[in-house]
Amino acid sequence: MQPFIVIIPARQASTRLPGKMLADIAGIPMVIRVAQRAAASGATDVLIATDDQTIAEVARSFGIHTRMTSPDHSCGTDRLAETVQQLNLSDDALVVNVQGDEPLIDPALISRVASLLAQHPTAAMSTCAVSITDSTHFFNPNIVKVVCDKKGDALYFSRAPIPWDRDALADGTRVLDHGVPALQHIGLYGYRAHFLKSFPTMSRGVLERIESLEQLRALEHGYKIAVHVTDTHLGAGVDTQADLDRVRHFLQTNTSNSG
Repeated sequence: MQPFIVIIPARQASTRLPGKMLADIAGIPMVIRVAQRAAASGATDVLIATDDQTIAEVARSFGIHTRMTSPDHSCGTDRLAETVQQLNLSDDALVVNVQGDEPLIDPALISRVASLLAQHPTAAMSTCAVSITDSTHFFNPNIVKVVCDKKGDALYFSRAPIPWDRDALADGTRVLDHGVPALQHIGLYGYRAHFLKSFPTMSRGVLERIESLEQLRALEHGYKIAVHVTDTHLGAGVDTQADLDRVRHFLQTNTSNSG
């Protein structure tokens, strides 16, 4: 397998849960737990890219590599792009973007996203998805859906319920037929370094603005995104205090049981 690195973009500011990156989870800051999970994926290096000195100092105290980045980035991908430039990576280097608020992420899924990109030489990005079986999830605009072609490349991402089953839903019934290949997108990405270097220079397209989905920028500019369909969910992300409490309880319970 082609070597890859993991970069974790981390900023301390958060609208819904300020300071969450350093929130204590069973004795370890959240972003550090993410980095430790990422290190188990087989990555040759794991770095935290941040604009916050406190996050950087905490990471270093745990022996995790860091890169200081601009505070002006509007998205995590821009922060990754700056980090790739700092590292002077070759254009064909593989980079996996792991969000700093996913302390339960499966290391094997990180590895799979990297290997998928290596296996699809025409793709600039890779990501993953999981089947949707719950109609509530299918119609929830906060859950992003993806449809793929026969090669496994993404055709489109949307907050809308896609693919739309015209006949089954014609009367307004909000059901999900078992024959509909509905996929929930999982926000874990692999990139080729050359794509990351050029991403900040790409204009935002109308579809990205309408859907508020950054990955549509790649599709609108003609880049391919390979999609791995997995049975493994990403794990509980942390966006709110309730999410944080749930993850804390899960890890504390499992740590106690394993001891």
